[in-house]
Amino acid sequence: MSIIFNSPLPNVELPETSIGEQVFRHAGVAPDKVAFVDGPTGRSYTYGQVEELSRRVAGALVARGFRKGEVFAIMAPNLPEYAIAFHGVAIAGGVATTINPTYTAEEVEYQLNDAGAKYLLTISMFMDVASEAVTHSDVVEVFTIDESPGATPFTALLNAEPIDQVPVDPHDLLVLPYSSGTTGLPKGVMLSHYNLVSNLAQGEHVLGLEDDEVIVAVLPFFHIYGMEVLMNGVMYWGATAVTMPRFDLEQFLSILQDHKVTRAYLVPPIILALAKHPIVENYDLSALRQVFSGAAPLSAELAAEASARINAEVVQGYGLTETSPVSHATPPGRFKPGSIGVTVSNTEIRVVDPESGVDLDRNEDGEIWIRGPQVMQGYLNKPEATKITIDEDGWLHTGDIGHVDGDDHFYIVDRLKELIKYKGFQVPPAELEGLLLKHPDVADAAVIPIPDEEAGELPKAFVVLKPGHEADPEEIVAFVGGHVAHYKQIRLIEVVAEIPKSASGKILRRVLRDRERDKAAGQA
Repeated sequence: MSIIFNSPLPNVELPETSIGEQVFRHAGVAPDKVAFVDGPTGRSYTYGQVEELSRRVAGALVARGFRKGEVFAIMAPNLPEYAIAFHGVAIAGGVATTINPTYTAEEVEYQLNDAGAKYLLTISMFMDVASEAVTHSDVVEVFTIDESPGATPFTALLNAEPIDQVPVDPHDLLVLPYSSGTTGLPKGVMLSHYNLVSNLAQGEHVLGLEDDEVIVAVLPFFHIYGMEVLMNGVMYWGATAVTMPRFDLEQFLSILQDHKVTRAYLVPPIILALAKHPIVENYDLSALRQVFSGAAPLSAELAAEASARINAEVVQGYGLTETSPVSHATPPGRFKPGSIGVTVSNTEIRVVDPESGVDLDRNEDGEIWIRGPQVMQGYLNKPEATKITIDEDGWLHTGDIGHVDGDDHFYIVDRLKELIKYKGFQVPPAELEGLLLKHPDVADAAVIPIPDEEAGELPKAFVVLKPGHEADPEEIVAFVGGHVAHYKQIRLIEVVAEIPKSASGKILRRVLRDRERDKAAGQA
């Protein structure tokens, strides 16, 4: 029998509409209110300007032959223009695929081809990578937000005639962020207008901003957390976002102080800096009302330490790219140390024993399953992977182990799936293992997470060398590093005699993790 835990929060209305109709709802009533400010330069756009320019981008794309359902790639840091491009694509009836700008050309090319992108927007800093990546893709034109040889200036799209929303069904595809699985390469997560609109509405009782609030948008917009909670969320609530193209602690603290930021959506490594870095004492953070942590686990101890130091509430939530992303968050006044909060409105949860498949009750640890309007349509071009993740009854199997207490608060205690979380970014062990096996001296390999206070987890590789071969471990690390983004780099490596495997040949990463845990305990 299924034991379903419903949200303790009231249900909310889920509009059947396009994303634009929701995020531009303030443009009509407060067109002169500032929506986005570029932190380093102070360049800003009002709500009226963001809507007008988004419609112009849509008009320019349609005039170029861009059609409903086609894919436009954005590979840029957090800039106000990101939102204009994103919503221009949405108004044109297109699909945005958001690419990590620190990717290698190899990684960018894979995503462009897998998503079927026709256009790419970037900045001059990444043009070399972009130019190499599009060579073997279907991209017909590259745009840059700033001026760059070999690319069309983004400003060329801002001079077109604005158009109204191209008619879309709310369940039409809107965005394709990429999420790393435990096997193979990253997968395109198919999220519709309805998914993102629903998740904005579901934040009413947990993430609701007042329209006088200012947030700092330092988490990348290419990541679903930054895209939905920050870029779209700030517009949905009518607040102001100060964007940061890259994280720098002093600049971050200056923005908090100078812009009187009221709420900061962060990840644990930044919260660690707020708790421990001496420079924090030099800044006035008194306007800060709340810090919200997501994307990776935050310990109760670190949350308490940071909260005491900055005199603001530090809470956390939980979500996945596959859930648009928020499924759990902490409502005002209901913080519990170590908890990811309660289930958001209109969402159901089951806690299931991963071995027996039996539903578990309160205070029993099992795999968290989620069902709700924010659950993705599936993985692009990967029906088998979709079936593994979402069952026939619509339950998304998160791969995370946790429980719910008597107050409807959830806690994540372990991961069934084997993704490594480095500073909030997903690092798939299988991708790194595949690269290791391409090294001429490596016969076998396995990669596991190692706990780290600053990063959360570090990828550690275990390699078996081919008979008669010798290799410098650092050279192997450098070999892998040449093929992946900085956050996927192997940080530790150990040469071993064999990799533990099951009878069917599956790598037993848990055995390696247990060995490392025992080793660490013995050294303590």
